[in-house]
Amino acid sequence: MSESLRHVQIYTDGACSGNPGPGGWAAILSYNGKEKELSGSMPNTTNNRMELFAVISGIGALKEPCSVDIYSDSAYVVNAFNQKWIDNWLSNGWKTADKKPVENDDLWKLLIQIIKIKKHEVKYHKVKGHADHPQNIRCDALAKAAINDFKATNGMDE
Repeated sequence: MSESLRHVQIYTDGACSGNPGPGGWAAILSYNGKEKELSGSMPNTTNNRMELFAVISGIGALKEPCSVDIYSDSAYVVNAFNQKWIDNWLSNGWKTADKKPVENDDLWKLLIQIIKIKKHEVKYHKVKGHADHPQNIRCDALAKAAINDFKATNGMDE
């Protein structure tokens, strides 16, 4: 990671009530001892889309090129980069190894574009979900609260 860039940690989580169903996402941006919380919801979505959207929202909130560490409990998100799935999808025309279309390619393409345009240097780290990681626990609570707010606003209270 470049020493001239600001170093930011972004903690993310996504949640869904039903899969598909109403979903929520959250990101916590941490820089120089300060934190900023972001969250939101979407109707009729999936957990994987919410996990991805949390990362997109966190990175998208950065106003200048940064050195970024993403912390996610989503193997789907982390493995796509750390196990080079993205590289394979790009070289295979957005097809999986068994020639099927990549799911959520719209969000993967958006994430890649944001990183390139803003010139971020990004590393992805897997954290164990709901296991005494304060920011992961907070992101989970924010994502679930966003779902509950969406349900209440749309008359979907259980």
